[in-house]
Amino acid sequence: MNLIGEISRWAIPLLLLLVPLVAYLKKVPVYESFVAGAEEGFTTGVRILPFLIGMLVSIRVFVDSGALNILSHWLQPLFTLLGLDPDFTAIIPLAIMRPLSGSGALGVATQLINEYGPDSYIGRLASTLQGSTDTTFFVLTVYFGSVGIKKYRYALKLGLLADIIGLIISVWIVTKVFY
Repeated sequence: MNLIGEISRWAIPLLLLLVPLVAYLKKVPVYESFVAGAEEGFTTGVRILPFLIGMLVSIRVFVDSGALNILSHWLQPLFTLLGLDPDFTAIIPLAIMRPLSGSGALGVATQLINEYGPDSYIGRLASTLQGSTDTTFFVLTVYFGSVGIKKYRYALKLGLLADIIGLIISVWIVTKVFY
């Protein structure tokens, strides 16, 4: 275990030394390549900024307007009808927030873990859901926006389907493994 700790500690500094050294030995103009990459990164950042601002403002409006709570309340009878534990309905805001915002979902998951405890059904489910789904709308906004993809209809459907499957599988795994 001590060896793994030492490798982890030195991995990034060695890479930061090794990459420019190999590039120099291959006669690659290291500094010029770095500046060109930084310029391209800045251009990409400026290009995706409107998409990112629009998404973040939309999420803030969705949460602050109470729409997240209303949608969670509307979905509670569905989950109860499916026979899930009534405590399960506490996870609905996380399931809704996860495709929208990673930091927002992390805040909801932290709140659930603080309220129910890390070893509770809800705490374990929140942790599993947090690790098994992705921020679909963030990916579409930032990554697709950065390369100029405008038609993402099928990617959106598949991303949301993956989020639903992640929720279902998270519930199944936590129920089977821990209860």
